[in-house]
Amino acid sequence: MSELDVVARIRRMARNNFLGDDCAVLRPRPGEELLVTTDLFLEGVHFKKESIKAAEAGQRCQVRGLSDIAAMGGTPRWCFVSLALDGASGSGWVDGFYRGLLALARRHSVELAGGDLSVARRIAADIVVIGVVPKGTALRRSGARPGDAIYVSGRLGQAAVSRYRLPAEPRLALGRHLRGRATACMDLSDGLALDLYRLCKESRVAAELDHPLPVAPGANLEQALSGGEDYELLFTASPRTRIPGAFRGIPLTRVGSIVKGAPGRMRFFGRPLKPVGWDPL
Repeated sequence: MSELDVVARIRRMARNNFLGDDCAVLRPRPGEELLVTTDLFLEGVHFKKESIKAAEAGQRCQVRGLSDIAAMGGTPRWCFVSLALDGASGSGWVDGFYRGLLALARRHSVELAGGDLSVARRIAADIVVIGVVPKGTALRRSGARPGDAIYVSGRLGQAAVSRYRLPAEPRLALGRHLRGRATACMDLSDGLALDLYRLCKESRVAAELDHPLPVAPGANLEQALSGGEDYELLFTASPRTRIPGAFRGIPLTRVGSIVKGAPGRMRFFGRPLKPVGWDPL
């Protein structure tokens, strides 16, 4: 299986006019700002080849980028995938990987616009997603203010109890819904405790978690706080902003409040909460 063979297979699967040149030509519309994100997806770090189907690996690789676009309130348009294959992965694995990746991309009208191929001792992928957002409306981590309520979407800890088997779905529609409503937002990729710490540091505020967490069935409190890879949204909103209990069937749960204090200081029901979560280093 040569590089030309793999590229030809990918072009047939992608069914678009982007692939084949040295660069992709992208045309954002007037009044839009571009959102660009990149994520690594590494065998032995983010997935185990023997524990996940190729299509699920492709979907999970894609969701890493799409979730970042969701957290900014954007709409994904294009993706670029660079893939390094080990010597044992044949055309069947490659087909499955791109089948899963492209299935999720098509559900959200995202086009595969390019990438690269190489070899490595273990499978390694880099997903780049480019999205758009109306000028001046992107959600950021730095907008939380004392008095804001803290919310999370979905159920926490779900990925921790089904690692490598649960292809997550990015909360893209919810992210767009939160534009103009949320004061700060980010995705929960590394666990609530660690990601809330990051949000608080960027906003220069502290946080009090004093409401019950929406723990996923089968998960425990530790997994809900620090399990990672849930790809839900963590966001804050003014107490004057009405946030419903659910959005299109996705639970939205208030878990605490933003307060004055040392940037990044967190308490969980009155006790100090350490910023512990997924850290590949």
